Amino acid sequence: MKSPLVTTAWLERHLRDRDIRIVELRGKVLPPTEPPPHYFTDRDGYEKAHIPNAVFVDWQVDIVEPGSPSGDVAAPERFAALMGALGIGNDTTVVVYDNAASMFACRLRWTLRYYGHENVFILDGGWDKWLAEERPVSADIPQVETAKFAPRVNTRLKATKEEIMTGIEAGNMQLIDLRSPAEYAGAASRARHGGHIPTAINIPRSTMVADDQTVETTNNLLKCFAEKGAALDASDTVVYCNSGISASFGMLALELAGARNLRLYDGSWKEWGNDAATPKETGA
Repeated sequence: MKSPLVTTAWLERHLRDRDIRIVELRGKVLPPTEPPPHYFTDRDGYEKAHIPNAVFVDWQVDIVEPGSPSGDVAAPERFAALMGALGIGNDTTVVVYDNAASMFACRLRWTLRYYGHENVFILDGGWDKWLAEERPVSADIPQVETAKFAPRVNTRLKATKEEIMTGIEAGNMQLIDLRSPAEYAGAASRARHGGHIPTAINIPRSTMVADDQTVETTNNLLKCFAEKGAALDASDTVVYCNSGISASFGMLALELAGARNLRLYDGSWKEWGNDAATPKETGA
C-alpha cells in the first residue's frame, strides 16, 4: 500500500512542484466541557505565516454543506467549485496539513477520496513539526490557476444512520468511536443525548497520536487496536466521532495498520445523539 503520509523533508524538497497543491486547514477544537463555541478556524494564523505556496481551507465552512446541523460533507457541486478555485484538478497531487495533529487535514483527505480523488496525502506532524524543524514559511498568498474538478462519488466510504441501524441489528458491523472516554461513557456530550452507539468500541483519537504530533508508528497502532479488540480484517468497519473530523483521522490510522473495508459515519454523534429514536448506551 502506498503510504497516505508524506514527511516534512519530502515536502520541502517538492515545494515548487507545479503538479502539487499544498492545502492548510488550521484551527482548534475545545473540549465539550468548555462553554461554546467549541470550534475555531485560524485563517489569521495562515495569513501571518504558512508553508510556502499553501492555500487555505476553512474546515468548518468550505467543505461542509451549509445549514447541516452535523457538518455533513459539502454537496458535489459545492465541493467541485472549491477545488477548482484552489487549482485542484482530478490529476493534481494534494498535500494537506494542519496544526491539530492532522485531524482537520484528514477530514479534507476523506472528502477528496469520497469524491473520487485518491491522490491526496497528509503532512505527518503538520504545521507544528514544520515549525519545530525551522523549515521555510511565507506570508505570501499564492495566486493559483483555476482547474476543473469532476467529482465521482465513492459511496463505499460513507455510512448513513440507517445503515448503522441495520448493521447493529444484523450484528455484522464493527463500530469504532474516536471520541474521548468521557463522551463515550455519556459523562460529556456535544449533542442532546450522551453515550455511544451500541456495540461501538472506544478508541480515542489521542491514543493514535505520537508526542511530536505525527501518527503513531504502525507497531504502536497495531498494539492499540489489538488491546481495544478492534478487528482489522472486519468486513465492515464504521468510524465515527462528533461530526466526522476525528473519525477521518481514525480511518487513516486504521489504514496504516492494514485495515480495509472502512467507512465514515458522516453525521456521527451530532446526528445520532440528537435523534431521540436512535438506540444509545452509556458507561465505559
